[in-house]
Amino acid sequence: MESSEGAPYESYRAWKMLGILLAAQVAVAFLGRGLAPLGPLIEKDLSITKAQVGMLPAALFLGQSFFNLPSGYFADRYGSRIMLLILCLSAAASFILVTGVPFFGWLLLFVVVGGFAYGGMHPVTNRGIIYWFPQQRRGTAMGIKQTGVTAGSALAALILLPAAMTWGWRESLIAAALCTGGVGVLVYLLYRDSREAAPRKKNEGVSLIHSVRPLAKSRPLWWLSLAAVGLNMGNLVLSTYVVFFAYEHLEYPLYVAGTLLVVSEVAGSAGRIIWGWVSDRLLGGRRLVVLMGITLITIVLSVIFALLPPHVPYFLFLLLVVVFGFSISGFNGIWMNAATESVPREQAGMASGFSVSIGSWGVILGPPLFGWVVDQGGYTPAWLVLAGMMVAVLLLLIGMEKSSRIPVKEGY
Repeated sequence: MESSEGAPYESYRAWKMLGILLAAQVAVAFLGRGLAPLGPLIEKDLSITKAQVGMLPAALFLGQSFFNLPSGYFADRYGSRIMLLILCLSAAASFILVTGVPFFGWLLLFVVVGGFAYGGMHPVTNRGIIYWFPQQRRGTAMGIKQTGVTAGSALAALILLPAAMTWGWRESLIAAALCTGGVGVLVYLLYRDSREAAPRKKNEGVSLIHSVRPLAKSRPLWWLSLAAVGLNMGNLVLSTYVVFFAYEHLEYPLYVAGTLLVVSEVAGSAGRIIWGWVSDRLLGGRRLVVLMGITLITIVLSVIFALLPPHVPYFLFLLLVVVFGFSISGFNGIWMNAATESVPREQAGMASGFSVSIGSWGVILGPPLFGWVVDQGGYTPAWLVLAGMMVAVLLLLIGMEKSSRIPVKEGY
């Protein structure tokens, strides 16, 4: 079988490389997304507000927004393999520094630095998918790879929160950082770029600014990235505040509330695979239609969350969290596919970095805004504000679908 670009499709080796990319994604997400389940303990230790807790994931994704474009540029120029090692080791070092600070301001600074590595992983691994898989299998492959984010987050809630409650959040985060660094070394030893994805020779390189110019002129890429602002906002609001909501509003025990984040992220992992399969097999690569469905479900669930009274039965709320996580935490792979397929694959890393740089503003602004609304008026108005923002995203996606589809074949 050949890929859509005419190159031989090495099925076994492609799936093997996908597994290695997935391991790198899980390791960095386990570390970076560990801030969410540790939020209540960090809040108590540093005596900070809910809005400040929301600034922790915002700081992570602020760093992501800064480094996505450079990371995509370096991946396109030097290959994914060396970048995987650099990013894993950088993430480990920065989060070890996070644990040594006594003040909230310094903690935020080092989380931003950790965000460089966390965000840089997206364009680097996405580039691997684009070169190892033909178009008709990329949705599924990208969905599987993107489960690394939700799987890492679920593992963090499952492992880091109980460990932190026993030994402390700083000690637990150090252990997680060392694990991430070790995975980075193993990934470097095992991963190989495809023959067609060989790093460019020095005289073939172009400047970062020159590479960005054609992307900045792509209207579909801009519109998609703006829609991703709202989708990312919903995703991070759920992962950051579902534990707080269950603990404070629904009055569940803290550990029980922590399991809901695990459930949400596992459901999101399943969503990333299933939405990718639906897009590939049932909708012929129509990524926007899938994003519209995800957005509509998120609107409905946000309104339901706003109306929930205290002491809702656990299993009922568990079911709602499963659906919520499956939808909003499952959109990422479809977004990555749409972004990378809207440009020639030689620019896949840059396109992914460009779109994530724009979309990251949703996770930079969303959690602090949601936390501020909670501090001012409680969870009901906060969930309704999120629902309103998702309505705006749905209208944008409908307009995109009516005017022109995101191209599935290479080219602008």
